[in-house]
Amino acid sequence: MGQLKEYKPGYYLWPYVPSLVTAVFFINLFVIVTAAQIHKLYKTRQWFCLPFVIGGLMEVVGFVGRAIASEETDQLLPCIIQSIFLLLPPILFAASIYMVLARIIRAARGEQYSLISFSIITKTFVWSDAVSFLIQSTGAGMMATGTEMASAGRKTVIFGLFVQIIMFSLFGAVAIVFYVRYKRLSVHAVATPAQRWEQTLKMLYLVSVLIMVRSIFRVFEFVLGEDGYPMQHEWTLYVFDAALMLFVMTIYWHWYPENLERGDRLSLVDMES
Repeated sequence: MGQLKEYKPGYYLWPYVPSLVTAVFFINLFVIVTAAQIHKLYKTRQWFCLPFVIGGLMEVVGFVGRAIASEETDQLLPCIIQSIFLLLPPILFAASIYMVLARIIRAARGEQYSLISFSIITKTFVWSDAVSFLIQSTGAGMMATGTEMASAGRKTVIFGLFVQIIMFSLFGAVAIVFYVRYKRLSVHAVATPAQRWEQTLKMLYLVSVLIMVRSIFRVFEFVLGEDGYPMQHEWTLYVFDAALMLFVMTIYWHWYPENLERGDRLSLVDMES
């Protein structure tokens, strides 16, 4: 079992010795679910789902960093790797989710029921994702240096998380308003058997809630700081981040957003039956 060692006199990179067993356990789980995502992506050629593959690979690298850190608590590189690669995947998952909504709106020919034109939904939210990605990655790198920049890095990460939460909330509003407006259609259309629009919508809402819960947890984690309960107790990371993101990847794989082609309309009356 590893020991907690000083990075420099009087300063520790970790408040505890990271669990090797738990890190390896999640490495294996994310390898499996990422491999499943790669297979599904290759099979369906739905390239807008590529961020899920990249995010899954980042989760694997992040937990490899934690596994290494369990034996090298005084080494900066494993700490930086796990900090950055576990912080950023939900941003990539969100990018694919944003693009799913645009395709649902197009498939339903429901452009007039959306708060934002479906043609700019992807651009608006994916660009906001890119901004949040850059902000959080910069902050995470600053935090992991173990210098006086760590405090500024923590504030930068918090700001990036707030950007992500605000834009994700706006996205949720767009999705709900579209659902409500489309539900009022008087002419019911019939979906093709392969459409599975009902499952796609359920998947969209469910994974969005999971990502939002994780992002809120991360805000509390960084706001409370190094002396706060989340950063002092490793289990919180696995319950409110790792496990939630594993569920997100699994749910997305199970109800994969395929066959969302324009013209295959589905009424919400059919969805509710």
